[in-house]
Amino acid sequence: MFNKKLIILLMVTLLAMTLVAGCSGDKAPEGDVADNGAEEQLVIGFSQVTLDSPFYVALMEAAEAKADEMGAKLVYVDAQNDIAKQNKDVQDLITRGIDILLLNAVNPSGVAPAIKAAEEAGIPVIAVDRPAQGEVATFVGRDNKAMGKLAGELAVDLLGGVGAAEGKVIEIQGAAGGQVMMDRRDGFHEPLEQEAGVEIVQSPYADYVRANAVTAFQDLLQANPDVNLVYAHNDDMALGAYQVLEQNDMLGDVKIIGVDGLMEAIQKMETGNYHGTVLNDPGYLGEVAVETALGVLDGEEYPEFVDAGTSLITPDNAADYINPDLVFASKQ
Repeated sequence: MFNKKLIILLMVTLLAMTLVAGCSGDKAPEGDVADNGAEEQLVIGFSQVTLDSPFYVALMEAAEAKADEMGAKLVYVDAQNDIAKQNKDVQDLITRGIDILLLNAVNPSGVAPAIKAAEEAGIPVIAVDRPAQGEVATFVGRDNKAMGKLAGELAVDLLGGVGAAEGKVIEIQGAAGGQVMMDRRDGFHEPLEQEAGVEIVQSPYADYVRANAVTAFQDLLQANPDVNLVYAHNDDMALGAYQVLEQNDMLGDVKIIGVDGLMEAIQKMETGNYHGTVLNDPGYLGEVAVETALGVLDGEEYPEFVDAGTSLITPDNAADYINPDLVFASKQ
């Protein structure tokens, strides 16, 4: 009799445990959507061009935090500056069940297969930071040509002013074939091409990475010891040039301009050896990208270009932007 009661008790206990387990959802694999019978959490996929840069890390982290704040989930992949990998990454994100795709393109035309695949899966695409060719809901970013022009106008001032500027400029370029690189290059050249006394020497592509810029600039400096100004397509590369100039005791002789508003660069303006950067706050950009993505999913309409805004930072206004707690200056 005792054994029979014990068996019944064990059966009841096992049944209760089974019911409890059935009421709790299984944890979805990393990055996948869990189906718990409750309202599904919106999932934003983010294909990043690279995470080998503090700018793109800050952009991704801000987007992730904003998604969490707004009750959504963000999953991301790193294309590592490889267009073939990016197209495959997007296919993987589609398979994982994302609701919308944020796409920071390695190459504006090279991502066509990824955009087409998302379109066929009924997944809206938003281009972020870099434009992309194809069916996209909108492009969230900044006018990089205008940013380059701000840097170019500052360079003209530093080299003697409109109509009187002269000197040799070394330009450290970003990623080959990238729209951001082309826009920051073309915008910078626009005011300088009006100055007959200015010569521009372009570097090999350094992919926005400081270590690459150090290597490239060491060779360029050896070949062009009479350089007067360095312009890099981002501050990380400009700081690579800063490092080389410092090692060669030339900081006081060469002006330095970058792009992005990296706090390390702005803080160096206090010493007088870094002369300008163009604000490109990645945190704000990431937040706007996520807000726009969720708006698109909610049926909101957006213009073709959502401008996150920019401004020029020089030693004259650097104090307004310095915040040691930030990696990049924030939009005022």
